[in-house]
Amino acid sequence: MSDATAATNAAAAAAGVARPSVLSLPIKEKAALYAAYMPFLANGGIFVPTTKPYKVGDEIYLILTLMDDPTKYPIAGKIAWVTPSGANNNKAQGIGVHFSADESGQRVKLRIEELLGAALRSSRATHTL
Repeated sequence: MSDATAATNAAAAAAGVARPSVLSLPIKEKAALYAAYMPFLANGGIFVPTTKPYKVGDEIYLILTLMDDPTKYPIAGKIAWVTPSGANNNKAQGIGVHFSADESGQRVKLRIEELLGAALRSSRATHTL
């Protein structure tokens, strides 16, 4: 860690400002992408399986990889909902991350919708609402 990064982290901690958590989500197949994507959110979003405790509104930084695409998509987002362990209907534990309205959020939303194509209109069950 550089001195500047350490100083920034220390200043944020002293000010009581939590740095956004960083999660990585590799999606290897179209069915998994369909099950995780949330097109009903204004900027799009994705379900991230995790056992870490989060609250709605927490900021998060996500590194997303999509199937055979070599690009790693860095996305800033906010927790839109939390699925706790033991949720009804055996839903997977995790969080729903709402993509930000910035260029990175819009770029990944368009890329996901391009990959999913007509599957977006499917009525198959997903990990989302």
